[in-house]
Amino acid sequence: MTGPRNGPLSDVVVVDLSRALAGPHATQMLGDLGARVVKVETPGTGDDSRGWGPPFVGDEAHVATYFLSANRNKESIALDLKDDADREVLLGLVDGADVLVENFRTGVLERLGLGVADLCARNPRLVVLSITGFGHDGPEGGRAGYDQIAQGESGLMSLTGPDPEHPQKFGVPIADLLAGMYGAYGVLAALHERASTGVGRVVRTSLLAASIGVHAYQGTRWTVAGEVAKAAGNHHPSISPYGLFHCRDGIVQIAVGSEGLWRRLCAAFDLDPAAEGLATNVERVGNRERVIGVVEDAFADHDAEPLLARLAEAGIPAGKVRTMDDVYTWDQVASQGLLVDVEHPVLGTVTLPGPPLRFFDGDGTEVTPRDFTPPPALDEHGEAIRRSLREPDA
Repeated sequence: MTGPRNGPLSDVVVVDLSRALAGPHATQMLGDLGARVVKVETPGTGDDSRGWGPPFVGDEAHVATYFLSANRNKESIALDLKDDADREVLLGLVDGADVLVENFRTGVLERLGLGVADLCARNPRLVVLSITGFGHDGPEGGRAGYDQIAQGESGLMSLTGPDPEHPQKFGVPIADLLAGMYGAYGVLAALHERASTGVGRVVRTSLLAASIGVHAYQGTRWTVAGEVAKAAGNHHPSISPYGLFHCRDGIVQIAVGSEGLWRRLCAAFDLDPAAEGLATNVERVGNRERVIGVVEDAFADHDAEPLLARLAEAGIPAGKVRTMDDVYTWDQVASQGLLVDVEHPVLGTVTLPGPPLRFFDGDGTEVTPRDFTPPPALDEHGEAIRRSLREPDA
């Protein structure tokens, strides 16, 4: 069992019935905020992502780095939900829980005798987060949901890639991650409401809904303007120049988001800001290929590092495209608390990507929400959890 917790959710207990990524990402977010998260796993195998690799680490442990990415700050108990005794253990956890998270296909919990309606009747204060692939109802509500399928069905892949003929998935399982983030956001709203009403809510989201929820201007481009957005590579569809540009020894990215910045860029590289067809953003978007050529010609005699320095001096937002090793050895990343060291029960000290939120007092003093704990071994806390249910006052 974990020790005393702190953080804004330190009084919240979460029962996590989810597996893979969307649900575990949501519960990891809640755990980062101080909640006690009890992860319920299948005996013998555990969460599906324990077997997702390579890469695996540990000579004999064979620990999947995928699992490590979404399960810090949790306790693990192995329960067979088809077994009467194990179901009673789960119900004991539900009785004392504030939140339950599940991402089973619609109807599975009901067939196990653990329907959401029954759980909420048993514990009226319970907030339930339920995540599916395509929604709980509607003509395709029962479809199984996997990230890349949802990326395609939601239109995200049609917006990503070098051109419309080559749709591209994101480099991370973005539909899963977004569903987890929206789910955690919904849980916090339901907990806030419960503070006034005393009654929990059922929060539902899906990989489809979460992916459509981030369409932003590409969505209104269709719903309002009737334009079908298509993949346009590494350049912004509505702002120019804004994207990736080649220089002598590599690439840089710039974001010229205003006419003032356009004039600064032109002044820094002896370009004419009022050249025919380039004087306004609307004109530059309409002549994007010409703009790209003009900018890359201006950058052609510059190496990337001095070019970035020159752009910074001119006040032009710019940056490099970093590899993952470069990201995690960057001092700026470390300064933002985006790396955390934990003591894994098998691997020893490991470094994990840290949470993206930081908390401060009004005087600027940082408040650390909690000491981070490692992703658990399968059933690592099972006996302690069972004992606490048998002997609640011990």
